[in-house]
Amino acid sequence: MEMETISTFAKKLWCVKKQLILFLTPLILLPLLFGLPEKEGKCLYVVLLMAVFWCTETLPLAVTAMLPVCLFPTMGILPSKKVCPQYFLDTNFLFLSGLVMASAIEEWGLHRRIALKVLKIVGVKPAWLILGMMVTSAFLSMWLSNTATTAMMLPIANAILESLFGDLATLKENCKVKDETEGQTQVKLHALPSEKQILSIDGPDRMECSDGSTAEEIRTESEYQMKVWKGFLICIPYAASIGGTATLTGTAPNLILIGQLKSYFPECDLINFGSWFAFAFPLMVFFLILGWLWISFLYGGLNTRLCVKKQDERAQAEAKAEAVIDEDYRKLGPINFAEGAIAFFFILFAVLLFTRDPKFVTGWSTFFNKGYVSDATTGVIIVSILFFFPSQKPSLSWWFDSRAPNTPYVPLLSWKKAQECVPWNIILLLGGGFAMAKGCEESGLAAWIGAYLQPIAQIPPAVAVMFITAFLACFTEFASNTATIIIFLPVIAELAMFVKVNPLYFMIPATTGCSFAFMLPVSTPPNSIAFASGHLLVKDMVKTGFVMNILGVLSVSLAMNTWGRAMFSLETYPDWARPVNMSSTVRDIQFPSVPPFNLTSL
Repeated sequence: MEMETISTFAKKLWCVKKQLILFLTPLILLPLLFGLPEKEGKCLYVVLLMAVFWCTETLPLAVTAMLPVCLFPTMGILPSKKVCPQYFLDTNFLFLSGLVMASAIEEWGLHRRIALKVLKIVGVKPAWLILGMMVTSAFLSMWLSNTATTAMMLPIANAILESLFGDLATLKENCKVKDETEGQTQVKLHALPSEKQILSIDGPDRMECSDGSTAEEIRTESEYQMKVWKGFLICIPYAASIGGTATLTGTAPNLILIGQLKSYFPECDLINFGSWFAFAFPLMVFFLILGWLWISFLYGGLNTRLCVKKQDERAQAEAKAEAVIDEDYRKLGPINFAEGAIAFFFILFAVLLFTRDPKFVTGWSTFFNKGYVSDATTGVIIVSILFFFPSQKPSLSWWFDSRAPNTPYVPLLSWKKAQECVPWNIILLLGGGFAMAKGCEESGLAAWIGAYLQPIAQIPPAVAVMFITAFLACFTEFASNTATIIIFLPVIAELAMFVKVNPLYFMIPATTGCSFAFMLPVSTPPNSIAFASGHLLVKDMVKTGFVMNILGVLSVSLAMNTWGRAMFSLETYPDWARPVNMSSTVRDIQFPSVPPFNLTSL
């Protein structure tokens, strides 16, 4: 009876866990206000409070992001007139323009045409199809959100898989077939007539072949097909997460980096859309290839049939899958005026952002006053055109034809559609991150924490980069990537100044590592969408994601110590990172003497 009472009480506690966290966390953190320096203690109190609420989602993420507006001024950390502007910096406008462009692409179905075209090009052998899925997901995720990309690609993948392997429920049943005795085998085969549909496409010859198969052969083939099916499903969210790292607008942590760089290091102008793309795109391609090889190897896509044509049962199934892709693409019809217009503005959007100030060549921003035109200006100009550019081809004859229908004017994008598609909560989340970073900077909290990370100063720089990337990649498995980078980037910036290493050498790997959430279904929305299909197990994601995390850490380390060093002059400690840029509170802190990192010794 007593155990039953305890169990009932525990269940009731679990039901109100969010309310308990909401009321108990502020009380538990109260000692910070009295045991630490005044301003640093207050700021740490707010940061940890927000971190707990973000990680547990006790409050909606956007609501937690707005806490600095009320807590920083009332606790004397930062005046309201300094907090509120952080919620709509030009970085937020760049992100907003990317989201609006993505909603226009989705409105006219351009993303589906791109996906099917890529799949037609790569072919239908499992390994090549997995590559096609990953390339398409990564490319779309550079411009759309990784969640929208995954939601769009999964139905396409399922349609192809059903044409390759048939019904999933029957496939699962066939995996359970046991070859104990011949009599039992015959009973099982007759009990599951639909398995002929899986191992055959059509024609009497294929039926006879299926009837002659032993239960063990059926089970083995079905297990192979199930593995390939899982490989298809798991590669899409992973590729979407990887692809988002290639552009500034691809994922929120990249924009958090830009915002905090402007806050901490106003004179640093090395990172913009073009320079980030030049660094991150090769990294994305390299990691994507490694991920493809690993997923294809793990789930049976890499075999002798990768490049060799064989006329067997699988070849016939692949021919049917190819027909499905061709048919879906044919149904789209020829590209219409609206799709062509969106494609044009999408390419113009990317080209103008890339060429504004790419650093390695002179950009078009030199035609304007220095420092006046930003990536946000470019993005807003292009997306504003979408709201009045016609979705139907203009015709002069319409004006002179009295019988022509007076159809209403329809632009490429309406504000109503943009309101529905743009996740405004993410923009507030970005603003909350910038506000938190400003508070950490002004209060001296980040510098105070950085002073206690002295042991890291003794670690070789390449090892420190791997450690930072790996730590944040693990932390982001349990918290959103935006919340993770918001919490840790100020500390990492102060750590870099403390050990006299180029801040970008630590901050870029940290930002990229926050997008490498591969191990758990709850790590990121794309993982959750793929897991919700019901075909993946947690152990599948953990097994695959663990190695993906290792590959990601190694890829980032390689990029930072090769072309990243050359692009951003990482071997020197830059003038823009000198302590003159720190707040007065930070300058008053006495740091121990630490020799600077020597990257040239790597």
